Amino acid sequence: MTRYNQRIDFTPAISPLRRQITFLCVMTMGIFFTGGCRSLLGQQGNISPGNSSPENPVSQADRVAADGDQNPIAQVSGEAPLTKAPSLTAPEAEQSLNEKTAAATKQVLNFIQGRQQENSQRAGELYREADGQFKIASSKQSEDRIDTFQSAADLFASAAEASPGTALEQDALFMQAESLFFAEDYRAATETYQTLQKNFPRNRHIDRVASRLFSISDYWIGTVTGGKNSWFKVNLSDDKRPRYDANGHAIRVLDQIRFDDPTGRLADDATMRAASEYLRQEKYTDADEFLTDLRESFPDSEHLFLAHMLGIQCKLELYAGPAYSGLVLEEADKLVQQTRERFPAKMQDKSNSESVAMAAAEIAFHRAGRYAYRAKYRERQKKYGAARVYYNLLLKEYPNTPQAETARTRLAEIEKYPDVPKQRLSWLQKVFPDQEKSIPLETKQPSSNPSETKLR
Repeated sequence: MTRYNQRIDFTPAISPLRRQITFLCVMTMGIFFTGGCRSLLGQQGNISPGNSSPENPVSQADRVAADGDQNPIAQVSGEAPLTKAPSLTAPEAEQSLNEKTAAATKQVLNFIQGRQQENSQRAGELYREADGQFKIASSKQSEDRIDTFQSAADLFASAAEASPGTALEQDALFMQAESLFFAEDYRAATETYQTLQKNFPRNRHIDRVASRLFSISDYWIGTVTGGKNSWFKVNLSDDKRPRYDANGHAIRVLDQIRFDDPTGRLADDATMRAASEYLRQEKYTDADEFLTDLRESFPDSEHLFLAHMLGIQCKLELYAGPAYSGLVLEEADKLVQQTRERFPAKMQDKSNSESVAMAAAEIAFHRAGRYAYRAKYRERQKKYGAARVYYNLLLKEYPNTPQAETARTRLAEIEKYPDVPKQRLSWLQKVFPDQEKSIPLETKQPSSNPSETKLR
């Protein structure tokens, strides 16, 4: 058969085995010329597992040094010889790109805001300079004293900025607040004290901080109760007081004292001071909350008896009348009983015993009023049976109250009336019943199977 236009390829075919052999040869030559495998260089004096002696161990550094002396082609690869043993410690980790960027951004922001850059040495110098100013200010008088304390506060602030997150920052913030306190800038001092408490919750100055904050808040309350506040409520000139709402700021500071150090020696004092201020403002709900917290959280407080007495007063003030809940009356009655049981020595005082007795009488009066209110409501519905029940309860539980006499009169007047009023148009009820009769439950005889339900 004749084949036309057929292409004949004369290229010799390369078998897979020949390809592998060629690849290995190329790799071997590459390793030889790059110096990566020293075993192919034919060096003399190398120590192998076969000819090494256990009596004369040789380190890697000695071995490489000996190669350089005995074999002139040992450095063909261009690798520097090891002149000392490699270190076993890991090299210090370099900062990541994100860390470097964050540090640079912080430096730029500090520069823009006029803050000190992080520098522990500079922070120590600023702290020592500020401490010197503080000591100088302590020996001065009047206006010079205030200005010097203000300068010391600025230096302490710079020292705190230069050492963030350190013990030096903690001390610098405290001394900055102290300097502002003695400079009579109570508003800025309070902010600095609170910054210290926020950044270092369990700092070593916590007792002194609580004492300072308590005295500042007490001063602010005094400016309000003492009549020093003008008709213009916004403060624009006095650094001793907040910009506005001095008593509100004072209560928030007192509450923060309780939050920062709930077991501190001033925690119960701050609670009582805040409660008394709320009572003065006639905010009885808030006052009752603080007094309840004092009774429950500080059972050993010196203010415990007063918290019981004021708590009774708050409960009675919160009572809104017989048309509303009587829960506060029950709580007030419990407080009266607790006061008599827990403080028998205090009850020996005539004024205290009379106050508690008056509170108990007022509670009884309000409870009797609730029965009278419900009885009158049933009378208006002409449900005289229910009204008689409430009147009888009133006479049984509170016979000595003013409502008891009214109850006796009303019982005599409604005695002739039926318990339930006669239903009008009763024939319509028969024609149009408003509900279907319920099917009674059928009871089976007791079964021997205990898991079987008896009611169907």
